[in-house]
Amino acid sequence: MAFDGTVIANIVYDLNKEVIGGRLAKIAQPEPDELLFTINKKQGGSVKLVMSANASLPLIYITQTGKPSPISAPNFCMLLRKHIANGRIISITQPETERIIRFEIQHYNDLGDLCTKYIYAEFMGKRSNIIFCDENNMILGAVKHISANMSSLREVLPGREYFYPKTADKKDPLNTSEEEFCGLISSKDADIQKAIYQSYNGISPQIASEICFRSSIDPETMTSSLSKDTKKHIYNHFSWLMDDIKNGRFFPCIIYSGREPVDFSCIKPSMYEGYEIKEFSSVSEVIHTYYKDKEVYSRIRQKSSDLRKVVSNAIDRTRRKYDLQLRQMKDTEKKDKYKLYGELLNAYGYSVKAGEKKCELLNYYTNENIIVPLDSTISAQENSQKYFARYNKLKRTAEALSSQLESSKSELDHLMTIDTSLGIAVSEADLMQIKDELINCGYIKRHTLSKKVSKPGKSTPFHYISSDGFDMYVGKNNLQNDELTFKVANGGDWWFHAKKTPGSHVIVKTGGKEMTDRAFEEAGSLAAYYSGGRNAGKVEIDYLQRKNVKKPNGAKPGFVVYYTNYSLIASTDISALTLVES
Repeated sequence: MAFDGTVIANIVYDLNKEVIGGRLAKIAQPEPDELLFTINKKQGGSVKLVMSANASLPLIYITQTGKPSPISAPNFCMLLRKHIANGRIISITQPETERIIRFEIQHYNDLGDLCTKYIYAEFMGKRSNIIFCDENNMILGAVKHISANMSSLREVLPGREYFYPKTADKKDPLNTSEEEFCGLISSKDADIQKAIYQSYNGISPQIASEICFRSSIDPETMTSSLSKDTKKHIYNHFSWLMDDIKNGRFFPCIIYSGREPVDFSCIKPSMYEGYEIKEFSSVSEVIHTYYKDKEVYSRIRQKSSDLRKVVSNAIDRTRRKYDLQLRQMKDTEKKDKYKLYGELLNAYGYSVKAGEKKCELLNYYTNENIIVPLDSTISAQENSQKYFARYNKLKRTAEALSSQLESSKSELDHLMTIDTSLGIAVSEADLMQIKDELINCGYIKRHTLSKKVSKPGKSTPFHYISSDGFDMYVGKNNLQNDELTFKVANGGDWWFHAKKTPGSHVIVKTGGKEMTDRAFEEAGSLAAYYSGGRNAGKVEIDYLQRKNVKKPNGAKPGFVVYYTNYSLIASTDISALTLVES
């Protein structure tokens, strides 16, 4: 979810519960565009408030951890310390659901008089800023000074009057009527999702999409096609959501796809069907956890970029080779026709006149006449020999291509499993195992990749506990798949894999107990989630006892065969399973 007005509303709600009446014990500026306030709470104890105007990631959240600050405090930090050190936070508000938070702070000046100052934290992407003003809203300083040369709309300089950047033609979503709502969206020549977020402050495309989902309306439906009753229906869901925000009924949560965070929200999302939704005690905890977990996956993707490039190039090269071989094999299908022409010319060549470009002969296999093309410059017997030569050449080509096609298909399937493994990897150790497999299979040479993938610790399979208490193991790559299937599992354990799709081997340790139907379904879900069909929602899964799974001699890592199996259709939702941290 974007850092939009609804998220800001949740933060303001939490801040009003946590820090109103608190004193600013310390003010630091660890980064040029970031402030860190240590606040002694009125009810006792202290918290830290991080406020960042970073253009790519503007944030504000409460935390208990600090950050090292520069030895010499920046000028803006010194200005804040001079005016509001030990000041008391009187109010925290959000104007008209904008992406702005206003802090009202009271303090005593050098003469002992009680004064008021304001901090405006604006979270507007590249225009984000933190602005410090006096009691008359005159700017005293800012993290980013904006001159007239930089913006014709608003100067942010000491001595200028502060006003927040009012978004043209946008209304406050917390104070709108049905008549105004219907009129605004009707005036937009756009789809309903865009019409909503273009009409109201602080409403992101994600929130607009959520409103459409709750209303059972396709977000791409044009506003001109909506009936009056449909607009009223959408308004009702819009209004109910805004009532939750006005009344502080927030649902801070992170949406997970397996272990990877894909989004966060301050309202209970309905549109993420099949994803795990984890609720948190505060939106600050959500923001801190989301970006910390997201950074882990971003770092792994960055570190795996060299491996991904090697695998992608190998897949493209092998697929082109395979497609060329398929086309060549299709051309060899003519061989039987050439053999027939040769046989018929041998049998009836005496009746063919010299110099003819074609002749009609009886096909004694079907008792039907067929036209046989001829080279008019040679005899019927020579034409027959020519056709037999073509037949023999295509026959030899087909025999060679059969083995080449099998090899190319096996190589392509193997590369697709490695590509799937790269999507599963969560640590440098996982990447190292994949690199070892690529080296062993000859796709890369040692020491040819960059040093981004350093020598890590040992990579281990995922370990889940089913709802019924069964231990379930998931291989992260082909080497682990082989180890799980042929070393960890015994003959009575159960083995699961996505049907005709690259993916992980899933082993369920039964311990001699009979597996429940629920355990079968959950193991199937693991095999579905950790496969190339993850985004399909439902995946067909093959499962059988481990004793019936065989590995052919000389087969590539992860490749197995089986001849008797059961099948089930499994969901990719694994939220009911407990992951055991390794």
